[in-house]
Amino acid sequence: MTDDTTKNGPDATAADAAADATAYVENETAQEEAVQPDALELLKAENGELRDRYLRLAAEMDNLRRRTEREVKDAKSYSVAGFARDMLAVSDNLRRALDAISPETKAAADAGLSTLIEGVEMTERAMLSALERHGVRKLEPVGQKFDPNFHQAMFEVPNPDVPNNTVVQVVQAGFSIGERVLRPAMVGVAKGGPKPAEAETNSVFDEKDA
Repeated sequence: MTDDTTKNGPDATAADAAADATAYVENETAQEEAVQPDALELLKAENGELRDRYLRLAAEMDNLRRRTEREVKDAKSYSVAGFARDMLAVSDNLRRALDAISPETKAAADAGLSTLIEGVEMTERAMLSALERHGVRKLEPVGQKFDPNFHQAMFEVPNPDVPNNTVVQVVQAGFSIGERVLRPAMVGVAKGGPKPAEAETNSVFDEKDA
């Protein structure tokens, strides 16, 4: 058998087929290795996802804790609001009783009446003190700018010497509980005076002139 026969015969064809098959297998293996992700990268990605989940859960738990603390605080602060509002009606009656006594009558009162008046005054002070211990505070709006969140305007008082919309008179005392209004103060406000901004500007000029 000659060399040409060997190269071109069936053996040569089989060898070529074997070589092609080997190359094909090696190529497929290389592609699979290229497509298959690295194990370290998979672990990094999984770790990042778990970290994000943990941070979101931690944020949700923190928000829940703050919301719960706020609700508990509000419950403690405002749980007596209804009772306090009812007690204000009693305090108003005590104040009306005291206001009904003229200075002349009080000055000329005998020992019995003086003791009665003093007892009513002490009762009013004790009630307001007890309410204040539970977070109920009396508003002091006179001289302040009218605030519809805390005051209820009943009438206007012409007064050019006072900045416009300044509270100048209290008809009925107002009260707050915590940061909320328990009862707005019924007030009279000034009308006809300069606006608050103008009053402040004028006071600055007056200080400079002085």
